[in-house]
Amino acid sequence: MWHIALFILASLTFGFANVCAQGSGGASPAPAPVMVSDVRLEPLSERVEALGTLTANESVAITSRVTETISAVHFEDGQRVRTGDLLVEMTSAEEQALLEEAKVRAGEAERQYNRVKALVAQRSASESLLDERKRDLDTTRALLTALESRVADRRIKAPFDGVLGLRDISRGALVEPGDLITTLDDDRLMKLDFAVPSVYLNALEPGLGIEARSAAFEGRVFKGVVRGVDSRIDPVTRSVQVRAIIPNPEAALKPGLLMRVVVRLNPREGLVVPEAAILHGARDHFVMRVIEDKGALTAERRQIQIGSRSPGWVEVLSELAPGDRVITDGGDKVRPGQPLRILAVQDGPRDLSAMTEPKP
Repeated sequence: MWHIALFILASLTFGFANVCAQGSGGASPAPAPVMVSDVRLEPLSERVEALGTLTANESVAITSRVTETISAVHFEDGQRVRTGDLLVEMTSAEEQALLEEAKVRAGEAERQYNRVKALVAQRSASESLLDERKRDLDTTRALLTALESRVADRRIKAPFDGVLGLRDISRGALVEPGDLITTLDDDRLMKLDFAVPSVYLNALEPGLGIEARSAAFEGRVFKGVVRGVDSRIDPVTRSVQVRAIIPNPEAALKPGLLMRVVVRLNPREGLVVPEAAILHGARDHFVMRVIEDKGALTAERRQIQIGSRSPGWVEVLSELAPGDRVITDGGDKVRPGQPLRILAVQDGPRDLSAMTEPKP
């Protein structure tokens, strides 16, 4: 609305100035009232949108490795655990007894070995007897290790820090290998996988910034970085899988959540002008640049090359420099060399009172 108001104001003022000039009998033309904007250096990037699915940085299904009865459960639904925390114990009375027997035999075998070793040093025993005792010691130690492993299989612990899912077993239940006990997710970091058209392959690289949004968190933006790009392109969709990492310190994000992703490709700094400042020819683009000479303001027509676009702004690749001023309203009525009178300076979407320059 403020663009329309300014345009009407500029047109009325310009028309009134022309009438005055014609009535003065060929005097120099009156300054044309215009609105201008500064050429600015801004951070730019190419915006690519996609849909992605969240997964935890580390995720595992906790299952049993043996067929046994549950004797104790040490966790609750959704509990946070640390590496090595005991989650489930299974019945292991027989294994514990065998383990104690193996420890006794290993201790006795070690004493016999040390005794014979001392006798061999005194030349009171043969080397072959020492070899037998060494074999017995190694055998008992191997048996001890095997029984310790059997006991450990009946004590399920957390393999890493994370949050547990729902508990799917109870005390007294018989579980078999592969039966799901619960899930464990390391949700401090979340992986976001999404597909990007392969035409952007050359610009995709680790470290690029991304922004993700979800309908579950309306208005909230989650920022992350690209960790890696898949080594293969899908031959059907001609897209490449990209994986980004999003910090999740509040544990708000959950695995499986659908997110809208915006990737910023080719980050750089570039010159931008308001879209309204661009005058279009058949194939060329122009701006009316403001020239100041000894306090007098005139217009100069310059052909430019344009780059990327964003809402309301256009990247300029040539012929302008930071700090230059271009006409944004009234430029199509101004002739090169014509005097100018600046009514307002545009600096983003502001209202008229905020944009009007104070007069001296």
